[in-house]
Amino acid sequence: MPGAWLVGRSPDAPAADEALRAVALAVDTGDHDVDAALHELHRLAETDGVQIAADVRQTRDHPDPATYVGRGKVAEIAGTLERTGARLVIADDELTPAQVRSLEGELGVRVVDRTALVLDIFAQHARSSEGRTQVELAQIAYQLPRLRGGGRNLSRVGGGRVAAGQGIGVRGPGETRLESERRRLRRRAGELRRQAAAIAARRQRTRDRRSRNAVPSAALTGYTDVGKSALLNRLTAADVEVRAELFATLDPTVRRVVVDDVAFTVTDTVGFVRNLPHQLVEAFRSTLEEVAQADLAVHVVDAAAPDALDRVSTVRGVLREIGAADVPELLVLNKADVAPPDWVAALQRLYPEAAVVSALTGQGVPELRATLADRLRRNR
Repeated sequence: MPGAWLVGRSPDAPAADEALRAVALAVDTGDHDVDAALHELHRLAETDGVQIAADVRQTRDHPDPATYVGRGKVAEIAGTLERTGARLVIADDELTPAQVRSLEGELGVRVVDRTALVLDIFAQHARSSEGRTQVELAQIAYQLPRLRGGGRNLSRVGGGRVAAGQGIGVRGPGETRLESERRRLRRRAGELRRQAAAIAARRQRTRDRRSRNAVPSAALTGYTDVGKSALLNRLTAADVEVRAELFATLDPTVRRVVVDDVAFTVTDTVGFVRNLPHQLVEAFRSTLEEVAQADLAVHVVDAAAPDALDRVSTVRGVLREIGAADVPELLVLNKADVAPPDWVAALQRLYPEAAVVSALTGQGVPELRATLADRLRRNR
């Protein structure tokens, strides 16, 4: 399962030490903060080793069903590609297969969407067999409806004389190869689903053992790159690797803590982003159930993020999707050492029961540890 499987670096792409350049594309329909969305797209691209050379945006009521943006804007993108030397376009929404085909035909470069970019990052960050299984399953779910042929050898219609039975409507080599690839991917998806089911069963047995032993559990959840792994290390003296990049953690890490004779576990889980691909939500369902079956969801928020409120809504939306909406929540405002004090104060007014900490400096962590023990004792 190679990395960059969707970004599509061709053999004549830049060398490994030279970042692939791309143009970021967004449609502003007025239903979200496009500046924040493009900033996040830049960070996603950077995590995937892609440099955003320029942004192109268009304000319209809804994306164009054929080309995502209007025809005039397509011409502007072509000019931007020529001016910057970029060889990739990344759209901030999930594109339909028809939109990708139209844009690639008009622009002559590879076009990917936000979903492809996130899946690409997950593919590169998957380390364990469990993570690789889940990511590959999500990849196949994304790929299947997007398979298409191209060129003479992948023509979807056979040639020759109609009288010989080889005319229009008869499958050519491209159709045969496409069907063969679809069958291969479906077979592989079946194998992966069986592996995922075994993973889910194994995780459930582990959770059952903890429950039988009356060990309450807290699950760290939240947006990606808000400091969950660093906070796990502070709370439990763990040694989880901490990297300042998106989706650094894919595999859950469970550590045991004892506070005032109260023993409980703390689990670090995968982070979320806006419009988290539904393929990943489904593929990582067994992992995300660590939150759904926890006694307490510790929702970690980057207090320094300008769009912190939107991120809280995003995370709670995903938690509803995985059946974790009823899990008691403790909001934790992290990065208090770098967040503007007035931002932290504003968040505290909105969430008066939130804990304020810095996983980097340790500020507020002892109090948070005591709060976790108290909340878990009362919940039990």
